[in-house]
Amino acid sequence: MRKNIVAGNWKMNNDLSQTEALLTDLMAQTKTSNAEVMVAPTFTNLYRAFETLRNTDIEVVAQNMHFAENGAYTGEISASMLKSVGVNTVILGHSERREYFNETDELLAKKVKTALDHKMRVIFCFGEELADRKAGNEETVVGNQIKNALFQLQAWDFKNIVLAYEPVWAIGTGETASPEQAQDMHAFIRKTLADQYGYDIAERVSILYGGSVKPANAEEIFSKPDVDGGLIGGASLNAEDFFAIVNAF
Repeated sequence: MRKNIVAGNWKMNNDLSQTEALLTDLMAQTKTSNAEVMVAPTFTNLYRAFETLRNTDIEVVAQNMHFAENGAYTGEISASMLKSVGVNTVILGHSERREYFNETDELLAKKVKTALDHKMRVIFCFGEELADRKAGNEETVVGNQIKNALFQLQAWDFKNIVLAYEPVWAIGTGETASPEQAQDMHAFIRKTLADQYGYDIAERVSILYGGSVKPANAEEIFSKPDVDGGLIGGASLNAEDFFAIVNAF
């Protein structure tokens, strides 16, 4: 049985006081769905968030990590550092990391392996850009991103993998992805997994949608059979909006 998951990626937003205020607002909201809820504050506020949410059902996750155990990687964060402050899930491969920090499929494969070696759960992101979509290459691009970074894994590793499809072309571009387009791609992603690892594995992996989910469209998007939740950006910075999305299931 696949899990429904709604994860809030706060990106480079919220200092400590703003984080504390948002965490307080989150705890005041009522969860009426069966969705698993996650939030990803910035590195400097992970421990405060973990301590604040320790006795709630909201999990604190990280936005990124390095593939090395330790060493001369100034400014980087390791898996063991994350685990030491209570973080057991990490987002890897986000479109902004790929675009602004030149993260490749090969680099991400190493990060995924390190996370799994530390018994962490990975939310693995991928998606095509506008030029790919207009050229009709979206399935080739997405398929290659998945294969290059994940197909070195064993089938049992996927119990700790969550996939997150980000149609980069539909985020902040003025273009809009329909729920039907989201479903079509999610179905393709699941088939890609099934072709490599079998139907049973593919049916157990949650696939999240990361294309500007908002309270107004969450229910329709989440109603699609292969959409198991959302990776939420801007709307996760408002507790009421975020839980409206959570409760759309």
